[in-house]
Amino acid sequence: MQHNKVLILDFGSQYTQLIARRVRELNILSEIHPYNKIPLNIEDYKAVILSGSPNSVRGEDVLHPDLSKIRGHKPLLAVCYGAQYLAHFSGGEVAPSNTREYGRANLSYVKENDSFFGLISKGSQVWMSHSDTIKTLPTNAVLLASTQDVENAAYKIEEEQTYAIQFHPEVYHSTDGKQLLENFLINIAGLEQDWTPDSFVDETVSALKHQLKDDKVVLGLSGGVDSSVAAMLLHKAIGENLYCIFVNNGLLRKNEYQSVLDQYQGMGLNVKGVDASARFLDALAGESDPEKKRKAIGRVFIEVFDDEANQIEDVKWLAQGTIYPDVIESVSATGGPSATIKSHHNVGGLPDFMKLKIVEPLKALFKDEVRRVGASMNMDKALLGRHPFPGPGLAIRILGDITPEKVRILQEVDAVFIDNLKKWNLYDSVWQAGAILLPVNSVGVMGDERTYEKCVALRAVESTDGMTADWVNLPYEFLQKTSNEIINKVKGVNRVVYDISSKPPATIEWE
Repeated sequence: MQHNKVLILDFGSQYTQLIARRVRELNILSEIHPYNKIPLNIEDYKAVILSGSPNSVRGEDVLHPDLSKIRGHKPLLAVCYGAQYLAHFSGGEVAPSNTREYGRANLSYVKENDSFFGLISKGSQVWMSHSDTIKTLPTNAVLLASTQDVENAAYKIEEEQTYAIQFHPEVYHSTDGKQLLENFLINIAGLEQDWTPDSFVDETVSALKHQLKDDKVVLGLSGGVDSSVAAMLLHKAIGENLYCIFVNNGLLRKNEYQSVLDQYQGMGLNVKGVDASARFLDALAGESDPEKKRKAIGRVFIEVFDDEANQIEDVKWLAQGTIYPDVIESVSATGGPSATIKSHHNVGGLPDFMKLKIVEPLKALFKDEVRRVGASMNMDKALLGRHPFPGPGLAIRILGDITPEKVRILQEVDAVFIDNLKKWNLYDSVWQAGAILLPVNSVGVMGDERTYEKCVALRAVESTDGMTADWVNLPYEFLQKTSNEIINKVKGVNRVVYDISSKPPATIEWE
């Protein structure tokens, strides 16, 4: 089935991915492409959206898209930079704004009986983010909306399905932004709302059957959401021809290796567990540098995975849990080179598994969509709701060198923290949580004795994509009880602190 799709041309705005997500929330498939790499199959798209940009249409670094097959031929919505671009190069005037137009504003004028602003009234809040402003509308343009400071906040071109706005409908602060996108895509462009998790599963499984036929596929499972959902889609398509490998690097959460293995086998997957804990810990012995720790773990994982993949006869494909943000970020909006592992495979000297053909069943999905697809396949809610966990595991939550004893301490502390988040019904309101073992000892008192033991930090953040994050204001009583339990139960710890740093300027992980 060929979906009606929306093409989003990216001019480098920080909000471009958000436009795509808002369109998909309307159950309409959207794709992002750089403004200068417009797909050749333009007929496959029923509408086009131009994103914002940090660039100015008045400067020397103007980003020029080729709209010859789009404007006047397809419904077109130009946002911010896009609106200024159409004005500047079509008979209008764009000038520096007297004041930087940034933040909340309210519509002071809305043209009556215009379908673009259907169900949106005067006073509606919108979000501005530009330093230029449209002084004069382009040729054949009709004013649709204004704010107190921005007269030409929205316009349309007569005798075309071309609309332009100087505000951002995709951000949360534009209260009727979703309605505006719905008006444009459904009422004006006539797109159908047929992009659903169920339709994605049916079409992806069918496509995988056609692509893979009777070939064997190997997949490295991590216990996380992406690789697990990818595995279930492949399992539906090729069954026992999918070979899953779950590697224990010795740096997982307490009892996680066995519990995740049990969970996978309960899902009917063909999974082999490989306990390579000693191999990883040996490679990490005496190493304190965070980057060197990551590289050591990556190197050993490749060695272990390659050993296991070579035991599967005639395997042709490597499955990866790549998701859409990974794909978007591999191609810059300014046309820079893509430097991903996929572009290097079949090169001599690489491990055998990297020479396999790549299959990526989730490469069209955002993270929240991956979870919805998993839910539509009736996957375990606990697995789909799992917090992200770093690939190097607890190695980057143990500051300094890694020893089996430090891993034991942190696993015990982490288990208390995560279990308590679940007991207090806080786990699902936290995006990511974990404990960090600090490279310091602190003085304490237990009974009548002086102690000199480890300090641990607890970290809990809320986020949507990990790009930015705020620390979670956990209840004091929860922190008090969790701290007491850690100090009483975990031998070697006598002090607990809570990290209240946001990202930026801090990162979610400490290393």
